[in-house]
Amino acid sequence: MVTRTFDRAPSTAPLMLKAVLPAIPVIGGLPGVKHAKGTVPDIVLERKGVETDPKHLETYNEVCGFPRGDHLPTPYPHMAAFGLHMSLMTDTAFPFAPMGLVHLRNTIRQHRRIGVAETLDVSVHAADLRPFPKGSLVDVITEVSVRGELVWEEVMTLFSRHKGGSAETSPAPLAGVEAPDGVVHWKLGGDLGRRYGSVSGDRNPIHLYPLTAKAFGFPSNIAHGMWTLARSLSAVQNKLPEAFTVDVEFRKPILLPGTVVFGSRADGKDLVFGVKGAKKPITHLVGQIVAHA
Repeated sequence: MVTRTFDRAPSTAPLMLKAVLPAIPVIGGLPGVKHAKGTVPDIVLERKGVETDPKHLETYNEVCGFPRGDHLPTPYPHMAAFGLHMSLMTDTAFPFAPMGLVHLRNTIRQHRRIGVAETLDVSVHAADLRPFPKGSLVDVITEVSVRGELVWEEVMTLFSRHKGGSAETSPAPLAGVEAPDGVVHWKLGGDLGRRYGSVSGDRNPIHLYPLTAKAFGFPSNIAHGMWTLARSLSAVQNKLPEAFTVDVEFRKPILLPGTVVFGSRADGKDLVFGVKGAKKPITHLVGQIVAHA
């Protein structure tokens, strides 16, 4: 395994351009642009000594609905890792062109709350390339440590659509789990994708404007899945334990602008939550929180 260390966050603007190139006819097949197939890259990308910018955190909290506090919101370390994610996925050793990927599932394991003033060491690698109906899945794994203590982990499961594929060999984490009904309505503006994209660095064209989203087959721009996850966790912030695992599945994109409904329910010791359409009972996201023993 080769380790690449970054002394600062990779700039996401050139990486977004690099992500688009493989989707362009002819150019996408050129050496240095075309992605390899069949294996995950044998590399780890890392940053050490990552400090939280209070202004950035404040903006993130505002966009995602978190209150101010002494600890980072559970999804916030994803922000520190995003540049590494993009560097990994735009590497031609990564098995799929990033613009064709669908963020299908996400798992975060919070081993303990992370203080705002704590310094983070972040590492990212890919794993578990496997078949899936009509394509393949691959995991992008992030680990965050504080002074050698593993405090936070994330698994982003990405779907690449292509010919072939087969059924998964193991059940999905949320197989059979349905989003509960709710009464809390969120009215989402057409600029939500741009607002979250500005704070996260994820300026994928499908999130920005109707015109740029239509170029990739969407009728309008769509909300980021990680925003929907973050907004959901902010809605149950007072119910979150010190240490827990949250699994989510992104089932249908949220078109912007629009209104969605959030709901949650206790399921024994677990908490199940979800986001549905306000006009049609379409499930956009379903999630489950399990406290660690």
